[in-house]
Amino acid sequence: MCGIVGMVGRGSVNQEIYDSLLLLQHRGQDSTGIATAEPGGAVHMHKARGMVREAFRTRDMRALLGTIGLGHVRYATKGTASSEEEAQPFYVNAPYGIVLIHNGNLTNTRELTEELFHKDRRHLNTSSDTELLVNVLGGELQSTISGPELDPDQVFDAVTRVHERVEGSYAAIALIAGHGLLAFRDPFGIRPLILGTRRHDDGHYEWVVTSESLVLENGEFEVVRDVDPGEAVFIDLDGHLHTRQCAKDPKLIPCSFEYVYLARPDSIMNGISVYEARLRMGERLADTIAKYTPPGAIDVVMPIPDSSRPAAMQVARKLGIEYREGFYKNRYIGRTFIMPGQAVRKKSVRQKLNAMSSEFKGKNVLLIDDSIVRGTTSKEIIQMARDAGAKSVTFASAAPPVRYPHVYGINMPSRLELVAHGRTIPEIAAELGADYMVYQEVEDLKAAILEGSDVADLDLSCFDGRYVTGTVTEEYLAWVEGSQES
Repeated sequence: MCGIVGMVGRGSVNQEIYDSLLLLQHRGQDSTGIATAEPGGAVHMHKARGMVREAFRTRDMRALLGTIGLGHVRYATKGTASSEEEAQPFYVNAPYGIVLIHNGNLTNTRELTEELFHKDRRHLNTSSDTELLVNVLGGELQSTISGPELDPDQVFDAVTRVHERVEGSYAAIALIAGHGLLAFRDPFGIRPLILGTRRHDDGHYEWVVTSESLVLENGEFEVVRDVDPGEAVFIDLDGHLHTRQCAKDPKLIPCSFEYVYLARPDSIMNGISVYEARLRMGERLADTIAKYTPPGAIDVVMPIPDSSRPAAMQVARKLGIEYREGFYKNRYIGRTFIMPGQAVRKKSVRQKLNAMSSEFKGKNVLLIDDSIVRGTTSKEIIQMARDAGAKSVTFASAAPPVRYPHVYGINMPSRLELVAHGRTIPEIAAELGADYMVYQEVEDLKAAILEGSDVADLDLSCFDGRYVTGTVTEEYLAWVEGSQES
């Protein structure tokens, strides 16, 4: 999971890109980077470990000159979380100079690495799949152009061949020095990408392409539309928009985990309001809770802040049970799900949340979380509720059991790390220390997200084991489990 943004403006774009990354900080806190380019083609870049406010100083911002640029926030799914060399953007100098950022996860990295070395004669410095992607794009663009000029059709021909070579999920933005900004999305639209514009009185258009719609709203851009699966968008230095469908058989199957957990609730993705989807998750979860918990087992409903709050409110409303806030959240601690190691995640839970005894003492408590992945956080939270005086603890997840690795850009590489893998729901309850355990049904989650939209399907692979690209094998999953950091 990463957050990406690209802009083509009239004046300097560095501050707006910085502001956009602050809005996307929830999508990654390991590292961040910004690259800009001047009309003459000079590229400027700064990237560093940590969060946006920590990474950029005044001197860094002053050096980021140019009317076109892109920015990235990252949490590691490929490569090394602690390595500054793995931070994005990535740059290759041929052809023209290309800077690229990427949200997603390529699933044929082994094959691409061999191809780049033996066929493309390109050298890689890191294990990042983003470096792979920028080199594939650079190689295909190099083979397309025939002179110093670059027209949109040549760019789109190169993206077409990128789609033919690359497998997995990818929403990518690339700055081509001296020519413009390119954005493209994988043929299944697994990762989000949205386009916006801002028109000036003189008729000049500025453009932004980014992961979430909240960036557009904050910058007073008009939403144009989501970039289609397989589509490429090219904006030249004069602000002219060019688009083309570059995939043979595109179909929209976005990641369900965006709506469950990753995206901010005030975003709209693929025409679906994240907040309203989470409300509907609560509506459906309430029915399942009523079905599997005995009467009188719940006195009060509490969310695990923050992303489970809409679902918890709807559960309380539908069940007619009092809603209370029992946990106070320290907002200066990062999201525990995306922290790199089990020990770090476990330690951070009690730094992040504090249980208020007055809300728990002597009560049968229903805790609602957005999802349960490794179970480390959930186990600590349940114990915190008991330590605060809860009489009993029922734990409910607005998402189904996560039983399979997520290979499309979320750090769930190993089945052995997943608390639901190989366990029944009563066994999970015992492992976590809950009196009762309730999960959302897979079909209920799908219906809650898709209700009222034109989207026909979702990637639910971490819940049902169905990998929508059709290229994920058991051998690949075993390789990922053996090679990925925990």
